Amino acid sequence: EVQLVESGGGLVQAGGSLRLSCAGFGITFDERAIGWFRQAPGKEREGVSCINNSDGSAYYADSVKGRFTISSDNAKNTVYLQMNSLKPDDTAVYYCAAGWVPALDGLYDYWGQGTPVTVSS
Repeated sequence: EVQLVESGGGLVQAGGSLRLSCAGFGITFDERAIGWFRQAPGKEREGVSCINNSDGSAYYADSVKGRFTISSDNAKNTVYLQMNSLKPDDTAVYYCAAGWVPALDGLYDYWGQGTPVTVSS
């Protein structure tokens, strides 16, 4: 059974930082595309960032460019999302997903349960 487990969410003040982790079980990340998505209350889910573990290429939504960094540790089968300079608009539940094509609006095969991030003003 494939499981993606997110962790690292929490409450932080505006301007602060958090690092989210996405650990994979029953799946090998090193040839996969791993994406981070978020969904705020009353809003549609949006793609935040994704990484192609085959070649290390990374992609970001315009809203997070320069503030968020995605990275991968294939030895730990884990992908991270370092979030700096957080804003109240970043408040959402953050999900990771695994697929084959790195795209912020692409199809992903497996999804985690999500980790909530709240940024206070």
